[in-house]
Amino acid sequence: MPNDTRELPATNDSLTRFLGGSPLTVVFRLSLLSILVGVVLAAIGFDPWNIIASIRTLFQRIWDLGFDAINGLWRYFLLGAVIVVPIWLLSRLFGAPNGR
Repeated sequence: MPNDTRELPATNDSLTRFLGGSPLTVVFRLSLLSILVGVVLAAIGFDPWNIIASIRTLFQRIWDLGFDAINGLWRYFLLGAVIVVPIWLLSRLFGAPNGR
């Protein structure tokens, strides 16, 4: 019977379409963007009168490559993720379908 075709559920395809790419790639991109936004928010939000010293301290921690730098990077990641991930999720939920 030629009209007797069954379609398999496209759960992975719809997940990839919802996320805007493969899940691993999206997680990687969101992580990098979260770190970047966290650095900017930390530089602006914590001490606006001492931005140069904050940036110098950040580069000093990265230069030292000790556990303090990793801890600072994790803090920046979490700070940025608080802003980036909800905005990304809302844009994916309420964004207009683009015909793909």
